[in-house]
Amino acid sequence: MLSKLMQLFKFSILLLFVPLALLALYTWATLTWVYSSGERAGYVQKLSEKGWVCKTFEGELVLVSMPGTQAEKFFFTVRNEDVAKKINESVGKRVRLIYEEHVGVPTTCFGETGYFVHDVQLLDQAPLQPLVEGASASPQEIQ
Repeated sequence: MLSKLMQLFKFSILLLFVPLALLALYTWATLTWVYSSGERAGYVQKLSEKGWVCKTFEGELVLVSMPGTQAEKFFFTVRNEDVAKKINESVGKRVRLIYEEHVGVPTTCFGETGYFVHDVQLLDQAPLQPLVEGASASPQEIQ
């Protein structure tokens, strides 16, 4: 009787352990395997720390392709606090975000998006020159 109870206990533990181990293996694989990587350039519009238990930085990058066109937003996640500080320091400036896309992450605990930013670079920007009263600007000077 006692041996049958022990066998049932071992079987129930195994029944619980195997799915948890498979879930952990799947999560590790989705966070390790990179589906795509790339860069996006634009202006960081928002970066905020979110999460009840797992804190991540979630942000929006405004992509402006041509003047007068509708701006597109790129939503991203930052898991590294040092990268988040660099992004916060460059708010309002044109930046390049270098990211990796991870597909199939099973929970939002690791980030709300699949795009994980791991580096940011400040892009050079020519300062705008004020126009002198009475002077006209050529189209090359305006651009």
